[in-house]
Amino acid sequence: MIRKAAAYLWRATILRCPVCGKTPIFPPVHRVRRLSDWFTPLDGCPRCGYAFEREPGYFLMAIWAINYGCGSLLGILIYLILEIFHHPSLKMMLIAVLTPVVLFNFLFARHSKAYFIALDHLFDPHRRDGGDDGGNQKIEPDEPEPITGSELPDPTEPCETTHAVR
Repeated sequence: MIRKAAAYLWRATILRCPVCGKTPIFPPVHRVRRLSDWFTPLDGCPRCGYAFEREPGYFLMAIWAINYGCGSLLGILIYLILEIFHHPSLKMMLIAVLTPVVLFNFLFARHSKAYFIALDHLFDPHRRDGGDDGGNQKIEPDEPEPITGSELPDPTEPCETTHAVR
């Protein structure tokens, strides 16, 4: 599991599909024309069929927990270093802390989504559906063994009920 997690996180670091590691999750930087192109992943991997965004609001946790969390930790770290060693004024402290945090959150947004996709695939893997729509399905646990005739209830016996059925 650790080896698999390391592979998925490495693929997220280089912004590649967590399943095959070949297809990019986002359009290349030189093809970004709008701000939404920077933040929006591609629909899915054409190579393995893994859907990057499964439903509306899928990346809310990636933005709130991963991106803002890492940005907040960076801001706290910068603040502590400046406060302990340099004691700047309030205005300089705000500029020195907020500027790198805002820039970091903007640049790290793609990676936070990629890390979220990788962690989601690690804990809730999906496989390509064999249907016509090319969607993904959750990988179900192994099928239970079929019930044999001896395990089935006798249809001639009455059912046990605790309340009246209307």
